[in-house]
Amino acid sequence: MVIEASGIMPDVEVGPDNTYLIDNKTFVSKDEVYGGYKCADRGMLLPIISEYTWSIEVRGFLYLVGLLYCFLGVAIIADIFMGAIEKITSKTRKVYLTSEKEEEPEVIEVRIWSDAVANLTLMALGSSAPEILLAIIEVIANRFEAGALGPGTIVGSAAFNLFVISAVCVVSIPNGESRRIKDIKVFAVTAVFSIVAYLWLVIILKAITPDEVTVWEAAVTLLMFPLLVLLAWLAEKNFCGVPNKTDTSKQIELGNFQPADKFIRDRQYFRDGRLDRDGLVAFIKEVKNYPGLTDEDAAVLAASKLVESQSHSRMWYRVGAVRNMTGGRKTQPQLSTKLKQQSKDRMKTLIMLEDGTNQVYNAINEHPEAPNLGEVPQVKPHQNAIIDFHAGSCAVMEDIGKFKVALCRSGRLDNRVSVRVETIDGTATEEQDYVPINEVITFDPEETEKLVEVEIINDNQWEPDEEFFLKISLLMNSEEREGVQLGRISIMEITILNDDEPGVVMFQKRGFLVKESIGNAVIPVVRKNGADGEITVKWRTIDKTALNGRDFTGGEGVLTFKHTEIEQSIEIPIIDDMTPEKDEHFEIELLDPTGGAKIGQINRTAVTITNDDDFNNVLNNMMKMTNANIHAMQVHHETYVSQIKDALNVNGGDIENATAGDYVLHFLTFGWKIVFSLVPPPSLLGGWLCFFISLACIGVLTAIIGDLASIFGCLVNLDDAITAITFVALGTSLPDTFASRAAAMQEKYADNAVGNVTGSNSVNVFLGLGLPWLIASIYHAAKGSKFIVQAGSLGFSVGLFSGLSIVTIALLMARRIFGVFGKAELGGPTGAKIFSGIFMIMLWFIYVLLSAFQVTGYFSF
Repeated sequence: MVIEASGIMPDVEVGPDNTYLIDNKTFVSKDEVYGGYKCADRGMLLPIISEYTWSIEVRGFLYLVGLLYCFLGVAIIADIFMGAIEKITSKTRKVYLTSEKEEEPEVIEVRIWSDAVANLTLMALGSSAPEILLAIIEVIANRFEAGALGPGTIVGSAAFNLFVISAVCVVSIPNGESRRIKDIKVFAVTAVFSIVAYLWLVIILKAITPDEVTVWEAAVTLLMFPLLVLLAWLAEKNFCGVPNKTDTSKQIELGNFQPADKFIRDRQYFRDGRLDRDGLVAFIKEVKNYPGLTDEDAAVLAASKLVESQSHSRMWYRVGAVRNMTGGRKTQPQLSTKLKQQSKDRMKTLIMLEDGTNQVYNAINEHPEAPNLGEVPQVKPHQNAIIDFHAGSCAVMEDIGKFKVALCRSGRLDNRVSVRVETIDGTATEEQDYVPINEVITFDPEETEKLVEVEIINDNQWEPDEEFFLKISLLMNSEEREGVQLGRISIMEITILNDDEPGVVMFQKRGFLVKESIGNAVIPVVRKNGADGEITVKWRTIDKTALNGRDFTGGEGVLTFKHTEIEQSIEIPIIDDMTPEKDEHFEIELLDPTGGAKIGQINRTAVTITNDDDFNNVLNNMMKMTNANIHAMQVHHETYVSQIKDALNVNGGDIENATAGDYVLHFLTFGWKIVFSLVPPPSLLGGWLCFFISLACIGVLTAIIGDLASIFGCLVNLDDAITAITFVALGTSLPDTFASRAAAMQEKYADNAVGNVTGSNSVNVFLGLGLPWLIASIYHAAKGSKFIVQAGSLGFSVGLFSGLSIVTIALLMARRIFGVFGKAELGGPTGAKIFSGIFMIMLWFIYVLLSAFQVTGYFSF
């Protein structure tokens, strides 16, 4: 008797000897039930229509396409799911700090959730939900019997995460850079648990109760999850081991703030939609120097800078990776081609600040690898000897060899004082571009100038202009620090170039805007196209609507550029009369250069004095636009309207910066975006409603993926175990790959790149296997039967992965310890990082090949 399949089978129960009981009446064989309808019995929800007449090739192709398409769907709903997690974990509390004004204490907001707890609970669940739900659904669908797809996906995904993602992160770091894991104690805990978790599986499957999982074994597996979270939290809080010299957890919460570190300090304001006024003023002054930039452009640049300066979670990078894969709204402001070029130029030439020293101070303070120098010191000439450079910057030819830089002394002259002069790398590096300096310079009484010899290395290879810095600092001995302090130009920028002309002197731009209450307007004058020899240039102010003596203190003067110096400043005092008036302006003109120099194209500039009220209006508008740009970059939506709008439009509505790839990916994922835009936004009920509904959607999609993978593997004659560790594992882990790579390249530390991989792998076992196995074992115990889990391929795969994971973690620790690897888990010397990457990729291939050989019967375990 042959019963033709109609897509939906009748109520069928498995009988003895691979037979089926239909409607409690008749036992028939499997072949009689399905009559050549290959693999129709492999799915829980699929097939939904009869595919009996379709060829196996067509069915295999369609199931593969469906599998890939569902992976995109999971990625999109996971994006919304993680938005809910971000909303939940962003809960903050207020912390009050002392400030200069006793009546106005400084208030900052810190997260309630511990980073370790958040990473190992909600965020790990967010990235591993498909694997965990697949294992749970498979057990329930199989009538509480063990399957191969769910456990295989968990182990296969763990292998891909540890071997491949780690390899990608190691080699993605730019040459000459490296990344170390910061919270090494937390990493040690998760690394140990990731090995123990899989060794525990081998023990219960092969040693304690072979091919069986009991209730207590499953319970212990599940209880390892809260134990992991507890120990990781204790490690993060440093409750065990030798205490750190500096409590890093307090630094994170209370902020080890320094005045010059404005952008990083004020990241707390961004979450509340507020922006620090002083920081924005400084930024606007900086970017407004470039011609052609509108207020909207400046707001985008400010938002970009603020977003980049924040410390982001692994979830933020994963959401960004998913949106890049699906043509969605990006998590960073998209700069147009013009703004990208302006931003690049701005990083090379910082302008419109107090003077050349301020420029270099801020450049170093904002650089993630450079030491923080704090604010430019206040000068007290009547109490101390003041030591500084003659100019804030200079330029020299690469073949100059040795040249001298002048240190000037002013203020108190009757004492003997010493300072230290040392070099700091910029784009030029010591031993390659210049000879490093670290020496003590001593001024005798009445001595007002000292020369420091600097040597440039000529490598006879073309290279763009490079710069490094000379820094003056006080000596460590408290006695040697008495009676001396640093002047305003205690940092000097030295640019190495290939030009020996006297140069052209000009203003940097044709106009400047200053507040009436600014005090002194600082107008930069630059020397371009050469810096050879000493030159001078005269300047004078020209009254326009602003008058000398009433609105400003002008006149005339002479600027002197010594040999190699390329920038000086004219300071014009602005008179604040405290009376409302319209904007007024005056001009400054350059004339009569000496020393062979010439006047450049911009020989005259206009200085506009704006009323503070008008300036405040402009600033308020800029703050609103910047806040809007920052708000648009948050990973979660506040309303249904914004959520649906993002789903309907490519690149979240930013059509101007959408690429052809964004359009293609948006078209492919449009259906999923529309469906999932109906999920409640995370703003409702603190994110929990979105959390549970998104999790349910992931569960439904995971069930479909399980059917698609199982039927596809059956059609192409692949065992479920092989399908799990290849197609399914890769599909669920691909977003994490892009996220980890982005985190490795953009973050200062390696924690968000590889530090969370071991924790995620542990959570996969404890929740993805512990929970379904506990449910199934309790079910069988209640029925008086055993929950059978064949060790076979699963035991071999777990054992093999455990051994290879020990090798990989040992390699990461060796990279951290030994100088040949750069003493960092990621990056380092080119040869060493390429070797490490290839080695870890080879471990993954070994894992996949040996697991496949064991499943296909080439050897037993």
